Amino acid sequence: MPPPRALRTHAFEVQDDGAPLVAREREVAAPAAGQLTVRVRASSLNARDLPITTGRYSRPVPPGRVPLSDGAGVVEAVGDGVTRFRTGDRVLSSFHPNWIYGPLPGWNNLYGLQLDGWLTERITVSEQNVVAVPDHLSFEEAATLPCAALTAWSALAGTGAGHTVLLQGSGGVSVFALQFARLFGAQVIVTTSSAEKGARLRELGASTVLDRTRFPDWGKRVRELTDDRGVDLVVEIGGAGTIAQSLTALAYGGRISLVGNLASGEGMDLTRFLQRGATLRTITVGNREDLEQLARTIGLHRLRPVIDRVFPFEQAPLALEYFARRSRVGKVVISH
Repeated sequence: MPPPRALRTHAFEVQDDGAPLVAREREVAAPAAGQLTVRVRASSLNARDLPITTGRYSRPVPPGRVPLSDGAGVVEAVGDGVTRFRTGDRVLSSFHPNWIYGPLPGWNNLYGLQLDGWLTERITVSEQNVVAVPDHLSFEEAATLPCAALTAWSALAGTGAGHTVLLQGSGGVSVFALQFARLFGAQVIVTTSSAEKGARLRELGASTVLDRTRFPDWGKRVRELTDDRGVDLVVEIGGAGTIAQSLTALAYGGRISLVGNLASGEGMDLTRFLQRGATLRTITVGNREDLEQLARTIGLHRLRPVIDRVFPFEQAPLALEYFARRSRVGKVVISH
């Protein structure tokens, strides 16, 4: 029997000068043993995608690389020995392709960097690199889960009823963290810089929304709102530029889950950190086992991701421009 033939597909590629993405027709390999080919139906954007596609990422990105770690679609073909999925199954990507379970093995095999990503019509990957889409989700919704949802899920580990959680902003991770924290029975305080965003965050379940422009020392305001106790957990997005305020807001013995470093600043006073008796945990998204648990929970509770806007595939560069404005509440998605 002759080997399966490679297919032609359309994809967007990164340029070597940080210029806008360029659309090209290219070849996608037929699935070898243990692999499957996915007809991608949707992908979604994350903060890392901006520097990757504009030549500002901290690690080299080869020209011609297809970006985006997050996607969902239908299994179109399978190679020999594939047992986890079959043709026609709906699947979504795992952010760390080679991290199935256990401790993080490193950052050396990621979509958009060492591997071509999901901003393409078709992709061939190992059957171990995808998980099943929850039945009630659309492809657009499923494509939001691999990075932002799993990061929020990991950041909230140990959170439950009676806890108070502090979130920052209205991006994908923060909105998923809001949804999960409410699901777990926690009270949620969110900082934002827009009255319009604040109203939407309240609709999603935030008990308190703080306008950072009105309360620049929002850490002190959080303590006032909690009768000087502070919060049990901060999901830290800003990093060096906001972690001092987060520490002020934190209860004694509280936890900070560090998921981003988006704001410039002087960082954290370690003496204050020690005095607070706090725990700082770096969040590295999560492994496939975590993603499968997340997907089961979302399916069980019929939770729906919050999508700010969907762009058609041919407008992927416009989607990145919109994402960069930081005016969104939830996720920006590309429909393929």
